[in-house]
Amino acid sequence: MKIAASLAALGSLLLPLVTAEDRLVSRSLAQGLVKRTETIKLTLYHVNDIHAHLDEIRSSGTDCTDPTKGCVGGYARIKAAIDARRPSTPNSLFLNLGDEFQGTFFYAFYGGEKIAETVNRLGFDAMTLGNHEFDKGEAPLAGFVRNLTFPVLCANINTKESTINSTVKPYKVFHQYGLAVIAVTTDTTPSISNPSPDTTFSDPIATAQYWTDYVYEHEHVERVILMTHIGYEVDIELAKKTRGIHLIVGGHSHTLLGDMDGALGKYPTIATNLDGDEVFIVTAWRYGVYLGYLDVEFLHKKVVSYTGGPILLDNTTAQDTNLQKDIKAWRVPFEEYGAVVLGSTAIVLDQSTCQQRECTLGNVMCDAMLAARSSNPNIAGCVINSGGIRSTIEAGDITRGQVLNAFPFGNLITELTVTGAELWAVWEGVVSGVSQINGRKVTSFAQVSKGVRVTYNPNNPIGKRLINLELAVGGGELKTVQRETQYTIVTLDFLAGGGDNIFPAVTEIVGLDTQDEVLTNYIKANSPINTSVEGRIVVTDRTTPVLR
Repeated sequence: MKIAASLAALGSLLLPLVTAEDRLVSRSLAQGLVKRTETIKLTLYHVNDIHAHLDEIRSSGTDCTDPTKGCVGGYARIKAAIDARRPSTPNSLFLNLGDEFQGTFFYAFYGGEKIAETVNRLGFDAMTLGNHEFDKGEAPLAGFVRNLTFPVLCANINTKESTINSTVKPYKVFHQYGLAVIAVTTDTTPSISNPSPDTTFSDPIATAQYWTDYVYEHEHVERVILMTHIGYEVDIELAKKTRGIHLIVGGHSHTLLGDMDGALGKYPTIATNLDGDEVFIVTAWRYGVYLGYLDVEFLHKKVVSYTGGPILLDNTTAQDTNLQKDIKAWRVPFEEYGAVVLGSTAIVLDQSTCQQRECTLGNVMCDAMLAARSSNPNIAGCVINSGGIRSTIEAGDITRGQVLNAFPFGNLITELTVTGAELWAVWEGVVSGVSQINGRKVTSFAQVSKGVRVTYNPNNPIGKRLINLELAVGGGELKTVQRETQYTIVTLDFLAGGGDNIFPAVTEIVGLDTQDEVLTNYIKANSPINTSVEGRIVVTDRTTPVLR
């Protein structure tokens, strides 16, 4: 997934509680042509991509073991903030945009049990499904949605799992607001998660338009809000290609919006739809660090004013004491296991830049995988997906819990043998964002080990961005790959099976050690870690590829 803002810059974001605020007033309203009594006001609160971070965290996404260094987020803060605000905003909706699963011991140890117990106490009006809700297949998700006390919406899922099929609905109507809320999730879920072949996802843009037309015709509503888990850029594309949708409340891409440093766009971002109407797009970054907040004023089928901004939930924000007490109690069974010190790092092993460029944590993980296969002299390097790297490891001691939080998916390392031409096509797909093998979107950037150098020009046309791909087979000199030469790459079973559409899927995969075990052994043998960003992935202004 694309991380829009640098986590490293978050220290500068820990400002007072309310951040950016924008204001729009329509010309008719400003000139008194429309009476305020004719309008409907609605307040939206929203969170997305919590990833099992029930408890407060450091700004980097790691556990907050020392409150004096500053804690942010946590569902106890979200609940306290919501409980303080909703009584003064009686016309309000609180929306959850998915990816509650996967990311901390709260999920690894309890599955969806404690997550369901927590979100049921928050008062959500609706939730949509994220791709990570499918990481362990349909059965655990079915148990989770069965335990929820609020509606779960997703219009573009097609499944034979009976509980999901009967429980998850395409939309919900809020008659008091003349409003329908429709939801869609990313249709890349099969390539980035683990749904069964019997569960498919239709195109979110076409699906959103279909159900928007449907609710206007059959439910007699005047306005539509779309809940999405498709990512900020796709949200903008959807807004431009549809009609009748007023607001898009999104998740998936972990995009920071607002006026703070590191923000990718405005909160709200405004796009123009096919009818020339404005569509307002909001999302609230990730891990519950911000509570999204937007006041909207409607006049029939138009938004005539808005105000709002993401609310930073830092350590000056009150916590719901009862919920925080329970969350701390739930930590006890896994606390001792996760606190075991494996070694140390002299530098920050940064995750925040992994979706854009070479990153230190990606380098260390790939080096660990390469070292684990050192007995095979034919290994030419390592490739992993950046989307599987989930949190930064701060300088200092490295605990087992930090390793598992950074790499929570339990992936196995494996080996793939490919020709130089095939490996070139793989990397062209990564740097272009479009597979050169099947023409579909590549859904993650990638990281490499020492002994690999990728050089590309992001300004070249798609399909011609890779300038050079060099390997140092057996620890020798870096040399450009040769078309017909076969190379053995160490990677993950997830990627070998077609995950993130990086490699063509293979059917027979020999799984070796788990990713976290490999990194654990590497940390023990190589502490203190001091691996820097060293030019493994290079951006150039050269335009002509070496291999043609």
